[in-house]
Amino acid sequence: MLWKVLMRSQPCKLCSFIKMLSAPTYRPYLSCFTYTTDHQSNKENKRTVEKLYKFSVDIRKIRRLKGWVLLEDETYVEEIANILQRVGADETTVASILERCPEAIVCSPAAVNAQRELWQSVCKSEEELVKLIEQFPESFFTVKHQENQKLNIQFFQDLGLKNVIISRFLTTASSIFHNPIERNKEMMKILQESYLNLGGSEANMKVWLLKLLSQNPFILLNSSATIKETLEFLQEQGFTNFEILQLLSKLKGFLFQLCPKSIQNSISFSKNAFKCTDHDLKQLVLKCPALLYYSVPILEERIQGLLKEGISIAQIKEIPMVLELTPQIVQYRIRKLNSLGYRIKDGQLANLNGTKKEFEANFGKIQAKKGRPLFNPVAPLNVEE
Repeated sequence: MLWKVLMRSQPCKLCSFIKMLSAPTYRPYLSCFTYTTDHQSNKENKRTVEKLYKFSVDIRKIRRLKGWVLLEDETYVEEIANILQRVGADETTVASILERCPEAIVCSPAAVNAQRELWQSVCKSEEELVKLIEQFPESFFTVKHQENQKLNIQFFQDLGLKNVIISRFLTTASSIFHNPIERNKEMMKILQESYLNLGGSEANMKVWLLKLLSQNPFILLNSSATIKETLEFLQEQGFTNFEILQLLSKLKGFLFQLCPKSIQNSISFSKNAFKCTDHDLKQLVLKCPALLYYSVPILEERIQGLLKEGISIAQIKEIPMVLELTPQIVQYRIRKLNSLGYRIKDGQLANLNGTKKEFEANFGKIQAKKGRPLFNPVAPLNVEE
């Protein structure tokens, strides 16, 4: 009824309003290729579409995800498919790669060949290379800064990193290979100096650095100013050099990705939540360095989640590492322990804590103990004659 009243009472205003809603609005260039229309299909490069069909590629997926590649005048469908086939990719794998990373067909075949050689240099076999490309096609077809990639691969090999770790870097942290090699060398030098200034030994320096780098390669994307600022802040908080080295090792270098202000906020929140002194808080942080890393909202959510389960602040202070678990994991583990009649709020949080593997091992021990009889009926009884 309201619609009819509006139609009768304000025809002009309503019509202008409808026209305003239906008027086309500006959209970014690439976004106009997200949806398939007859008009778009008419503009597609027919040769590209036919060649993709030839390799059993689902064109609908490409139109839906990155339809702009089908509008390109120059594409290299056959050339890219042939390169993949030469390293052992079958038809299904080729189709899967092109569907997930359609921009591969606009890459220069020469550049893709060069990328193949780079990745092959750290892979044990062509089979391993194909698996990596299939899992991380976008990383593989980011064919830029190839000279930097080549020099950085050699640099990491010279440092002593194993090829299996370097290949992991290529797939999950490819941005560090785009850095000029001088930048990565400078960051490694700064990390070495920081380690020695904190009291680390020359003999253990290489092992420590390689472990830090393998755990968190993104540490190379930091600036020297950030590293210096973070270390100075921790020293101002009363941490000794040895303790700072411990924190860096436990946090896998992620500490450098935080600013002093966020660390200060987390420290202030924890001190207030646990009602403890600066000294006591420092001991908590050394037990659970994540207290520095997690933001205030995350810490608040996890503490509240534990309190709702009947766990006390005193218990959390005793085993602060339990804060590394999400509320969902805590609830799941408590339910499992409750099924055995184990009341976590009356016992130790150690049985709740740990990795999935550690928890399952502890749970198995509790379960076995629960089902064990009071005496072994098979064992002989020691009876005095």
